[in-house]
Amino acid sequence: MSTLTNAARPELDLLANRRAVETCLEGFLVGKQRAAAEHCMPAEVVQTLRNFVFAGGKRLRPLLCICGWYAGGGAGDMAAVVQAAASLEMFHAFALIHDDLMDHSDTRRGKPTVHRSLAAHHSALRGQEAASHLGTGGAILVGDLALAWSDELLHTAGLTPDRLAAVLPVIDGMRTEVMYGQYLDLCAAGDPTLDLDAALTVARYKTAKYTCERPLHIGASLAGAGLAVLEACTAYALPLGEAFQLRDDLLGVYGAPEQTGKPVLDDLRGAKHTVLLALALQRADAAQRKVLHLLLGNPGLDEHDAVRIRGILTATGARAEVERLIRNRHAQAHQALDQASFPPSTARTLRRIADAATVRAA
Repeated sequence: MSTLTNAARPELDLLANRRAVETCLEGFLVGKQRAAAEHCMPAEVVQTLRNFVFAGGKRLRPLLCICGWYAGGGAGDMAAVVQAAASLEMFHAFALIHDDLMDHSDTRRGKPTVHRSLAAHHSALRGQEAASHLGTGGAILVGDLALAWSDELLHTAGLTPDRLAAVLPVIDGMRTEVMYGQYLDLCAAGDPTLDLDAALTVARYKTAKYTCERPLHIGASLAGAGLAVLEACTAYALPLGEAFQLRDDLLGVYGAPEQTGKPVLDDLRGAKHTVLLALALQRADAAQRKVLHLLLGNPGLDEHDAVRIRGILTATGARAEVERLIRNRHAQAHQALDQASFPPSTARTLRRIADAATVRAA
């Protein structure tokens, strides 16, 4: 634990920490490319993962991990903390690669998804069907590699045995929670209902805990923080994570693909059971509900159909209500920081993260 006073702590530099995480990831993947070449392994495996990791992304989870370390009183050499934080980004790559497979998504961050990229790589030598099949199987394996390498990054970070022992149960909990959240999301997809609580449960386990709460807990545990700090992290993180997911739900329907990097029809074609759709179904009249049930989940849904759905989401007040929920949770996150005993520089950084994560234009 640090002996520095709050006033003596330097400002937390998000940009510098993001660069440090990306430098760590780059060095790790370059090493894996070199090892693959030495053992005559297919070069496209690591290259595809490397392209995916560096295609974009906010690096929110590793940055929150580092914030958690500062919140818990961490100070001194950050090399091990940065690599542990980078392991969260590698785990996130695994989760996204498999998520794209489950959602049959063609693009992520404005680029082809891993299964589409691998299919395109093999299409010249194989028929389209064979290349597509290989792309799917290959993406599962690339995702599995990212999961294995997230462990390798963590266990080679140079953490002391007591710090590693403290953080492993938190990481195990995070992984279990996000798997359950993803399974709940799969079960609910294709059949959106009026069940608002079910949609909020998915948001909490698939996003709020995984994206915000657990990364903060991991960083705080690395600093040796006690229960009070972990509880303060939770009070901030859960409303922030829910607001983050609610904003994503809006962007998935109203967003501009050139800005968000994701298709704007996928959530509607997959009939994702989101808070937005649950509210619309609750508030729709019989005619509006009939249109929603007719169009949602149609794999051939086009922009004309999407315009009809958006019109109903707006007319029922569902869109406005989601915006209100986002504002409410954003305020809760700020209020939690008012009550937390975090270093002032850390609290200021967490406020900026809350603003950036929730006030994204749809």
